[in-house]
Amino acid sequence: MNSELHLIGEMIINKKREIAMAVHEDRYSNVVLTEAKKHELKKIEEQIIEIRANFISLFGQALIEYPDNEKGLQNISEWGKETGEYIYNLGASLDEALKDTSFYREHIWNAIKEEAKDMSASTVFDVISVIDPLMDHAIYSFSLTFVESHQKSLENAKTALLELSVPVVPLMAGVGVLPLVGNVDTERAQLLMEETLEQAVNLKLTHLIFDISGVMIVDTMVADQLFKVISALSLVGVKTIMTGIRPEVAHTMVTLGLNLEGIMIKANLHQAFKEIQSLQN
Repeated sequence: MNSELHLIGEMIINKKREIAMAVHEDRYSNVVLTEAKKHELKKIEEQIIEIRANFISLFGQALIEYPDNEKGLQNISEWGKETGEYIYNLGASLDEALKDTSFYREHIWNAIKEEAKDMSASTVFDVISVIDPLMDHAIYSFSLTFVESHQKSLENAKTALLELSVPVVPLMAGVGVLPLVGNVDTERAQLLMEETLEQAVNLKLTHLIFDISGVMIVDTMVADQLFKVISALSLVGVKTIMTGIRPEVAHTMVTLGLNLEGIMIKANLHQAFKEIQSLQN
């Protein structure tokens, strides 16, 4: 019985490119592509076919190594990790990528049926017990890596956006302004502390203006984080001035009973700038 599986496995490996070509052609037979998409596909077509062929060969190898299923699952997992990330980087959607599954099943089984037509029913059931779980595991491994790659991309984009949202702008020698816009959540508050201190030191600032005219909501958490940043800046020799407190924000601060003692506050950037000039004269 194992010898029959071995023969089927060898057949799949020997015909891997033929099966891969059939999968590839069938996959795109009813897909309407623009000329630009056709051109893009043509550039990577050989790589895609090679990926397909390597994937198909894993099923042949698993049949040869039957009943050792662990190695087959491990090989499929490694394929899923490599290919999931590669396909994601190509810009394909997960939905589109998973459409290949039915084509793989169909064409692998077409090849197997031709080879196994004179073999026993028990051999066919053994083949099913190898192929179907491996295909399911391939879908899982591929999807997991694809989603992880997507999540990593989102996190990188979010980090980049957060970093852009903490811009210390130098106005003149020793003086900078930090315009805060939008909400300040815990993650942004942490980045605010790190980036502001680093940029203040790098720019050799003596004064930093916190302009919060773009901050719509200030609660105790936001205020606490801002005060911590101001305290940390004072430890590295940077004096801070807070400007742009909106009337509704001022009302909230008073209602919350926030202590602004020791913090220099000005109505706008112009007043803050004049204050700094007077201090430097």
